[in-house]
Amino acid sequence: MHLTQGLHTSIQMTPDAVASIYRGRRRTYRELGDRVARLAAGLRGLGLGEGERIGMLALNSDRYQEYMLAGWWAGAVLNPVNYRWSVPEIVYSLDDCDTRFLIVDDQHLPLIEGILATAKHQPVLIHAGDGETPAGMHSFEQLIAESAPMEDSWRGGEDLAVIMYTGGTTGLPKGVMLTHRCLWSCALMRMTTCPVDRDSLVLITSPMFHVAGMGLVAQRLIAGAPNAYLPFYEVVEVLETIQRERITEAMLVPTMLQALLAHPKFAETDLSSLKRISYGAAPINAAVLERALELLPAGVEFTHAYGMTENCGPVTLNLHENHGPEGRASGLYRSAGRAIAGLQLKIADEQGQELPRGSVGEILLKGPSLMQGYWGKPEETAKALQNGWFSSGDAAYMDAQGYVFVVDRVKDMIVSGGENVYSAEVENVLAKHPAVALCAVIGIPHDTWGEAVHAVVTLKPGATLGADELRAHCREFIAGYKCPKSVEFRDTLPLSGAGKILKRDLREPFWKGKARAVN
Repeated sequence: MHLTQGLHTSIQMTPDAVASIYRGRRRTYRELGDRVARLAAGLRGLGLGEGERIGMLALNSDRYQEYMLAGWWAGAVLNPVNYRWSVPEIVYSLDDCDTRFLIVDDQHLPLIEGILATAKHQPVLIHAGDGETPAGMHSFEQLIAESAPMEDSWRGGEDLAVIMYTGGTTGLPKGVMLTHRCLWSCALMRMTTCPVDRDSLVLITSPMFHVAGMGLVAQRLIAGAPNAYLPFYEVVEVLETIQRERITEAMLVPTMLQALLAHPKFAETDLSSLKRISYGAAPINAAVLERALELLPAGVEFTHAYGMTENCGPVTLNLHENHGPEGRASGLYRSAGRAIAGLQLKIADEQGQELPRGSVGEILLKGPSLMQGYWGKPEETAKALQNGWFSSGDAAYMDAQGYVFVVDRVKDMIVSGGENVYSAEVENVLAKHPAVALCAVIGIPHDTWGEAVHAVVTLKPGATLGADELRAHCREFIAGYKCPKSVEFRDTLPLSGAGKILKRDLREPFWKGKARAVN
């Protein structure tokens, strides 16, 4: 299982077919293969060795796809950098797995000075943009133009392919180690449950540093299906691209879909090519689903994916048949769906024993798509993977038909706008402020983002502090989406007999009367 195999197959079978589209720029599989082989050789010429890590700090584009493939072609391991992070978070991810090579686009050049000033090892910098390459950086396009193509390294199987950083329960991000086999297996398992049409054209707006974006690209490369890329989600450009390129599939979280339907340009856009909309991050609201089915072209299918980085993406899929009138009437549209083909899933108690249908327990997973572990964190790996089963941290129940309904979280995690936020990360930063005596971070319901980060804080005697000042303090250390959207100051926090903050007591007023304790 080699993640470059799909490219080889497409070059052999359909060399002149379109492989990628980026804002009107088209590349065939023949062109893609040549660029990848030359870029890989250029990176090797700069000293990139097999098994070494190479990062990319960039928005979505066809060049991001080339980074993925050239990294694997050269035998390297990808470290896709979250561009929403602060400089300290970015530097931590680079230092943690010793990433010595970093590709940067035009938009993120202003971050380089801070990265170089604080990183343990200054990375070799490659500029992948349309502007002039800054001094001290190598040109992405020049590496391609001036390098002779190299043979594929053919790393695969249990070789590491990607280290993808996710939030940490201890306050520091964890590098999820995904092998070629993991990503290949997940792609095949997903395609078995929800087949890919090679003639389809999907619009990629999900960030490619995220498992949802990168996993989908990897799957479609294996299937030999083309992708259209946008740097980020913007309603007008999404609508114009669907119409111009005749997009057949789009991945949109429910908030994106709502914005699309509400935009004045929606009614005047030809969306007749659309056949499927995939969504994740949160279940879809019944009113939004009904409005979408009413306004979108007849026959558009909706598919919901529930997943996680540690499984290369999807764990369950809720297919289109549960989004029609019967699915809405039965409530199945609110489920996370059933486990993808080839993945074992059970709802278990604290001892790992499977519970009867309808009982709430933790989702445990087992299968070939699971991660190898967390980079440099053997204790956390051992805790997460026991007897081959991965502890998801999500509480759910399963009905008689095998449909999974997520109701709460075992891990102290918030999902806001599709991004995981671990409370410990935010609490560690809050605690650094000299006025803060004690703090707790919880997730509360939010109409747009699903959940919002809410901080409950007690101050040291005599100290004064405002919410805006506290949020500004947080932005110095962590990404904006992790910073508290709201702050509540209290004289005391509820504590257990052992002195532990009772977060369930803090959360209860916000979630009272709701069927689920998560969005």
